[in-house]
Amino acid sequence: MTDLEGQSPTRKLRADGERNRLRLIEAAKRAFAEKGASASLDQISRDAELGIGTLYRHFPTRDALVEAVYRQETEALLSGAERLSRELEPVAALREWLMLFVEYLESKQGMSDALKTLIGGTDALYGESSAKVRAALGTLVAAAVQTGQIRMDMEPLDLLRAIAGIANMSPAENWKRSAVVMVDVLLEGLRTSR
Repeated sequence: MTDLEGQSPTRKLRADGERNRLRLIEAAKRAFAEKGASASLDQISRDAELGIGTLYRHFPTRDALVEAVYRQETEALLSGAERLSRELEPVAALREWLMLFVEYLESKQGMSDALKTLIGGTDALYGESSAKVRAALGTLVAAAVQTGQIRMDMEPLDLLRAIAGIANMSPAENWKRSAVVMVDVLLEGLRTSR
């Protein structure tokens, strides 16, 4: 039995295999952001400075590669929540994680055309990641509220909805700057004392 990336679920990649896999994911992320669904797998392997056979060994289908890029970005967001919780005080950790969420949205927008080509659609992929993102956000918000510096008069997910709304409704060239401003506006509005 193999997972979506063609690897045995019990077999770990060797260090060089893992490096190659990550190089392919990074090259694919850039290619999907630049060319969308028309990104060539041959070009992705060349950009990663690897052969096409190496690409297919790691990602037997185009869908497997698209999903791997999306999962990698989601994992970076989730691991960011854990890292920031350890490194910063809770309100600062929440703010920095919301900034990571802005980066995540930028990456997701960059590959939106490629995600639309997934044969089975994106419902399962988004459903799986949404639950994990909500859990990470909930943990960060709870810790920040516990400090007494902020209150939460709304559902924590509304923070992400507001930021995503800016990303989806603003002109393409301005949305990220507006989303960053929105993070600070939201957190200032939640402060218990000014």
